[in-house]
Amino acid sequence: MDFFDKTGKMAIGSRLRMLTDRITADAAEIYRSYGLDIRPKWFPVLYALSDGSAKTVTGIAREIGQTHPSVSTIVKEMAAGKLVREVADKADRRRTTVALSPQGRKICDSLAVVCRDVESAVEEISGAARHDLWRAVGEWEELLAQRSLLQRVRTIRRERESQEVRIVPYEPCHQPVFRALNVQWITQHWQLEEHDIECLDHPQESILDKGGCIFVALYRGEPVGVCALCRMDDPKYEYELAKLAVSPEVRGKGIGYLLCKAVVDKARSLGARNIFLESNTLLRPAIHTYRKLGFRELAEYHPAYARGDIQMELFF
Repeated sequence: MDFFDKTGKMAIGSRLRMLTDRITADAAEIYRSYGLDIRPKWFPVLYALSDGSAKTVTGIAREIGQTHPSVSTIVKEMAAGKLVREVADKADRRRTTVALSPQGRKICDSLAVVCRDVESAVEEISGAARHDLWRAVGEWEELLAQRSLLQRVRTIRRERESQEVRIVPYEPCHQPVFRALNVQWITQHWQLEEHDIECLDHPQESILDKGGCIFVALYRGEPVGVCALCRMDDPKYEYELAKLAVSPEVRGKGIGYLLCKAVVDKARSLGARNIFLESNTLLRPAIHTYRKLGFRELAEYHPAYARGDIQMELFF
């Protein structure tokens, strides 16, 4: 069985690279057979300059879809081969542009014949193939521009790993992890405050006995995240989302979102009209999660914690 039959689509990068290497090697031989002393990677720059105008490296890079450093390197190689020359920009003498030299123009004229022959060969292959590779490559480029392969793999991984997460109600055995996870994120930037210590040391009395609840996230059976729904003594807000904490080792798996959603769903099931929360804008992933769930920032607020610089609300 062929290697790529065994690996499947996960080896697409390796397979495309092998195909590219094969075509590039053929291209180099094709140029030599036509008596052209050029490298295949120069072709896009030669083509961009073939209209006779002088262009900046930045302009060329933008036109052919390559990086500025890559084009800069190619231009230097072509300059060493006397195919291009630097031209002072008429509009801005401080800026240098690049144009084909007489030798470069001669090469471009010869390339016209090569391009016609290569295009005929490519059309021959396309005619014999069952699939239109040229169109498929264009479709792939468009889809990857919308969402890269990296982004897609990250999403799939997060969704898969989220299936290994269970959100369970707090039990007395969870108090040490409830405290440790919250101490970790608070003391990373700030100091524990009196109300922190009361909630973390005595969650039963300070949260549960007052009509609140705590959820614990288990990842592969281990407690890795916590979040509390606290009953508030406030004329406007009934509940507060508080003490959200996720172990650094498992962040990026959507655990914070699942915990917050469990808290929001619980408040809704209790008939709550709204939820309040207080946080700090340094905690960008948490703020993103709150916004994703529908929380909106209060225009005016009075923080209960020294570290608080944002307060948010969610109405049902």
